[in-house]
Amino acid sequence: MMRQYELVERVTRYDPDADEDLLNRAYVYAMKAHGNQKRESGEAYFNHPLEVAAILADMKLDDATIAAALLHDTVEDTGSTTQDISEKFGPEIAALVDGLTKIKQLDRVTREATQAENLRKLLLAMSRDVRVLLVKLADRLHNLRTLEWVKPEKRARIAQETMDIYAPLAGRMGMQLIRDEMEDICFRILNPDANKIITDRLSRLHQESGNILLEIEQELRRTFEEKGIDANVFGREKRPYSIWRKMERKHLSLDQLSDIFGFRVIVSTLDECYRAMGLVHRRWRAVPGRFKDYISTPKQNDYRSIHTTVVGPHHMRVEMQIRTKIMHEIAERGVAAHALYKDTAEVKQADSGAREGTAESSAYRWLRHLMEVLQEGDSPKEFLEHTRLELFHDQVFCFTPKGQLIALPRGATPIDFAYALHTSIGDSCVGCRINGRHAPLVTQLNNGDEVEIIRSDAQTPPPAWEAIAVTGKAKAAIRRATRAAVRKQFAGLGKDIVSKLLERHKVEFSDKALAVAVPRLGHKNSDDALAAVGRGELSGVDVLKALGIAVDEKDVRAAKRKAPLKAGKEGASAIPVRGAAAGSVLRFHRQTGAVPGERIVGIITPNEGITIFPIFATALEQFDNQPERWVDLAWGTPEEGQRFPARITMELINEVGSLAQVTHVIGELGGNIDELTLQKREGISDFFDLTILVEVFDNRHLNDIMNGLKGKSSVNKVRRVTG
Repeated sequence: MMRQYELVERVTRYDPDADEDLLNRAYVYAMKAHGNQKRESGEAYFNHPLEVAAILADMKLDDATIAAALLHDTVEDTGSTTQDISEKFGPEIAALVDGLTKIKQLDRVTREATQAENLRKLLLAMSRDVRVLLVKLADRLHNLRTLEWVKPEKRARIAQETMDIYAPLAGRMGMQLIRDEMEDICFRILNPDANKIITDRLSRLHQESGNILLEIEQELRRTFEEKGIDANVFGREKRPYSIWRKMERKHLSLDQLSDIFGFRVIVSTLDECYRAMGLVHRRWRAVPGRFKDYISTPKQNDYRSIHTTVVGPHHMRVEMQIRTKIMHEIAERGVAAHALYKDTAEVKQADSGAREGTAESSAYRWLRHLMEVLQEGDSPKEFLEHTRLELFHDQVFCFTPKGQLIALPRGATPIDFAYALHTSIGDSCVGCRINGRHAPLVTQLNNGDEVEIIRSDAQTPPPAWEAIAVTGKAKAAIRRATRAAVRKQFAGLGKDIVSKLLERHKVEFSDKALAVAVPRLGHKNSDDALAAVGRGELSGVDVLKALGIAVDEKDVRAAKRKAPLKAGKEGASAIPVRGAAAGSVLRFHRQTGAVPGERIVGIITPNEGITIFPIFATALEQFDNQPERWVDLAWGTPEEGQRFPARITMELINEVGSLAQVTHVIGELGGNIDELTLQKREGISDFFDLTILVEVFDNRHLNDIMNGLKGKSSVNKVRRVTG
């Protein structure tokens, strides 16, 4: 276990102005708080926060972050409270510890929901202070290093969660060293056979290629020295999980990979990056299509480097990454290094060139974008889904007609592009031009595409877009717009219900009066209350009571059943009925169906819309005590050839060809069989019960079919199913 003075010395070595007293007090407080607690390995629990602090000290973080690392489990696993930490160490450190404290007592049904809530809290805390993330990642990394002491099923769960969330999150924030170690540990746990095959193969390749790699390294050094470039050249080997992921993504064998071994060239200035690239390309032939300039177009996690692949000695393909020292630090340590270099001329130059004068890190901008999704009120499951989408995709870079750069996940469409610009642009998008040509909104965008969005104020995003969109922001916005449209429909339906009830009491509907009554109904505003009525969550009679109107529910129910038909607005549904609010979701009662010519009523079904029943349906009896759910409907004008469902049942004599007679009659008279059930009567071998869901044009057409069936010798009885 690291001693107290050793930790302090490690921090003061890179930060002489560090608060030694703070570090000493945090060390002692955490050690006493954890007391005799043990980890699953049997070692003292305090060793864990101490190792987390050591990881962060290696990243050269400030004294407050080191103190928070020492204290990060005290609120969660000991009797300490956030208030205790605030009083003893100040609000800054208390806020860091609170952001790291897991949500233990949430009433969540699934592990996924708990995981999503914990991630929400972590990301919210990160948005206020990114040091929360640094401590959390160091905490997870040390837990992974000691996973051999954990039960196999828990070990696999922690490894999978790390692969799903924490490793990609580290990558998004530019912390590649931590991401690589996390992925390799988890890969070893989740897929040990593949890991062994790749590591064994890497070992053999290293032995076979060792002399060639040394030769390339020496030749690169000589080339740069001759041209006066002070460059640090060193070889690098692709990590096992990175190799596996590329093999899966590109369907390649290990022998087909060309970039298992590569070199990093670290120079002093931006100019030397491009000079070094030119020297390499003059010395060896460049491989077409393998050049990427992430200096002029950085990745979203602030990664900047020049990538190129050349055919080196012995016809060996060699990948090179050329970058400055600052770029290298940020590539390895991400946001942990960015703060150390934020005042340097190089970073300022990059910020002004790539981000239009803002000195904000791209990683922080991605985090702020994620917070927008979080604050839109999505469910925990949706938020977790969207976060995973944002974490995992590679990128394409596209441009607006004015030259603004938009980074999107690979596979993104113009819909994603529109929402990346602004939610209102996505909501009003009706088309696009890609590189000056009209293109479908389902088109996948490529690097360098110029995308122009065509808009219309009359447009609302259709729900089907959610399946097309790739980004979490677009999916969340589409889902939100769909919910708003459905809510608007239910609010209109609720208003119709309340208006009809008020009309029976000779009272005119008033928005002002309803607004006064809303608090008594437990809703924020009138629209919420009316939407609740439309969904069937709130009784229309309760609204009348809140308005101070005496209601006789029995009289209202009776009047509802005997009310004359009224023509209303034509619904947006393909079902031709009148009396439903415009845009209402309509469906037929499954057990009976309904056809033009029959008297019909609607029943509001929560979260599903209106179910259409024929007036004789016995299922309506269950709604007798819920008059506010009834809607008077009338048939409109069907489209030519439009069919409607009706369920009929008959007694069929058990003889050869009887079923054929039935289907022949229905077909001959122009009906269509949608569903057929044949059941032998228990204890009676001579008869079957045959039930058919038949599609017909109207009530007359249905009667013709039923009369035709009655005329067949094999059919004993025919009747309409009443539910």
